[in-house]
Amino acid sequence: MPVKLDWEPQPAAPNTYRAELNWQGAPGLSAAIASALRGWQRLRYEITEDATPGCDGVRYSYTPTLGFFSAVTSASGEVLVSEARLRDAMERAAAQGLDLAEEIDKLLGRAWDEELEPFRYAGEGAPVRWLHATG
Repeated sequence: MPVKLDWEPQPAAPNTYRAELNWQGAPGLSAAIASALRGWQRLRYEITEDATPGCDGVRYSYTPTLGFFSAVTSASGEVLVSEARLRDAMERAAAQGLDLAEEIDKLLGRAWDEELEPFRYAGEGAPVRWLHATG
């Protein structure tokens, strides 16, 4: 289905624009969207697919300086790191004299979060959605 994005100036980077889109689709569609955007080297983006019954969530992040990052996410949006990936990070840190905390930060995508955080805030005139917990 065709999509029309409302582009607003992005105050975090002069002469750039931002758009936000909430979408619904079949599990796995976020991977197809992320793949389609991978060739657009000057974009910064995040694509989040919420967890559904039987499917973990996923977040794809891209910045021109860091490249591509993806992570499995929980129902509350937290990055989940598998036991195998944690063990690998521990083994690499021990064998190569690396800082384990830095290796874990890589698994969590901390550098992407830090770079994208200023871009996440709605700029002047951009839509802001207030979410309220119920129950």
